[in-house]
Order: sequence, then C-alpha cells, then structure tokens
Amino acid sequence: MIRTRGLAATFGGGVPIRFPDVDVPQGGVLLLRGPSGSGKSTWLAVVAGLLAPQQGSLEVAGAPLVTNGPALDAWRARHVGFLPQKLHLSAALTVAQNLALVHWAAGLPPDPARIEQTLAALGVAELATRRPHALSGGQAQRVALARAVLLAPRVLLADEPTASLDDEAAHAALALLLQTATQAGATLVLATHDARAVQALHAAAAPDQVCGQGIFLNEITLHRLSQLVS
Repeated sequence: MIRTRGLAATFGGGVPIRFPDVDVPQGGVLLLRGPSGSGKSTWLAVVAGLLAPQQGSLEVAGAPLVTNGPALDAWRARHVGFLPQKLHLSAALTVAQNLALVHWAAGLPPDPARIEQTLAALGVAELATRRPHALSGGQAQRVALARAVLLAPRVLLADEPTASLDDEAAHAALALLLQTATQAGATLVLATHDARAVQALHAAAAPDQVCGQGIFLNEITLHRLSQLVS
C-alpha cells in the first residue's frame, strides 16, 4: 500500500513540486501519468526512499518513511522492488551476481536457490551466467524485473517500462509486470506517458467476464506548471 499527504520534493536543485495525495491499497495498481519533466521519476524516488521529501508524509508497505541511512537501505531492499527506465545492471557481474546484490543490500545471506527460482519464473534461468552485454533488450528487462521481485517486495515501482519497446514487446512487458505483481500480492506503480501502457491498464481494470472484477486501479496525472509549490 501507498499513502501520501501533502507531498512535495525537489530533484537536482530544481523547482519544488507538490504532488497529489495518493491512496493505493495493498495489491492495487497506481497509474502515474504525465509528460517528461512533470515529476514522475521524482515521485518514484521519494516513494522508494531514495529522495527525502521537503514536505508532507508518506507511508509505504505499512511503514512511515522517516528514517535514513543503513536501516532505510535494508528496508527498501526487502520491501520495494524498483524497475528503473535505465536498468543499471552491472556490466562486470553475471546475471546471477546482479541479483545476489539484492541479498547483500538487504543484509541477507546469499540464496542461489531463490535466484534460480526467480529467474526461472520469468523464463530466463538459462541466462544466469551471462553478463549484461550478452543479453537482448527484452532479456535484460526480464532480468531487471527478476532483480526487482527477488525478495517478494510489497511495492513494485516501474519507471517508463515501455518507453523504448515496440508494440509487441511493450504488450509483453506490461503483461509480465501485472502478472508478477499479482502473484506477489504487490502494489504496482507504473509511471508512464505511453498511451499503450495507459490503454493496457485501463483494460486490466475492466470487469472480467469470468471472475467479474479487474484490478484496483488508481490514476493521477502530473503537470509541469500546476504542481509548483508556492
């Protein structure tokens, strides 16, 4: 779950941005819309505990984000999965070693079996010994998603996951994100200005003909001008 009240933050010394209040239940989906430069990545950084807000209160996965330092780093590694627009896979490490960094960040012992299981669930187990330069774009994204969900996070944040993908790959990526978040019971936040992603989430929120319900979808739109803190 994610709950914010009166949240405002600045990134890179720019003008402070005030964000709308958000309430998303555990297992729900938040569609964060807005053009480039409207503050989507800044909002994600605040919710992930990577950037301290200037104003307001924030609760993520049932905990208020009020601490800093190693305790916050370990909490983030255990409870928040982050799929950044730039995947940031370490070129010097194999796929399995990239995932092992998550255990290290959370203060947990290595768990090769868990890494193998997570890669297998996303269909990339055979890539465990490869390095990022030997991966296709789609394979790299699946590996990054495996890294994000390795510890079954309570919250999964995805920053423009379809921005550089063609239609077929974008559809597959969105389906994989929704499926993975649903299986983990995680709250999913998808920040995008891609109309294909918006359409896909709206379709997923529509009542299902079999079970009679779709995903819980909340939606907010950020604007460059109207969000400035006065």
